[in-house]
Amino acid sequence: MQFDPALAAQQAFQEAETELGLDWDTAVELEDTFSSNAGSTAREAYEGLLALAQRHPNAHSFHAFCIYITWQQVTEETIPRHFETGMRLSEQYLASVDGKDERHLVHVADMLGSFRAGLGLEEEDEIQVEFRRDTPKGGD
Repeated sequence: MQFDPALAAQQAFQEAETELGLDWDTAVELEDTFSSNAGSTAREAYEGLLALAQRHPNAHSFHAFCIYITWQQVTEETIPRHFETGMRLSEQYLASVDGKDERHLVHVADMLGSFRAGLGLEEEDEIQVEFRRDTPKGGD
């Protein structure tokens, strides 16, 4: 990856405040628990954050945040389930680019490759190929 997922997560989380409305305080509490604990306590907070994302399908920055922290879960507990979750979340995020920050789109596409590689699926899939084809390059 060409960026630090932990720093990207912090930035995306701050951007998500307006997206979550009344659920912002819950998100802050869950994120604090997630980032200051390990083991089952952190895993429960992580699951709570993912559930919160499901309630806010248009909270694009918050969804990017959830993808970034899924990488944290991968590094904390390297099991296929976390790679699969990261891959699923990334694919969902990249399925539509409308209203999403290009920086997060590029990072999530990069992370999708890492999640796939972690599962031994190193070949780019159709979503990644299409995203790379449609993403403006320098000078476009």
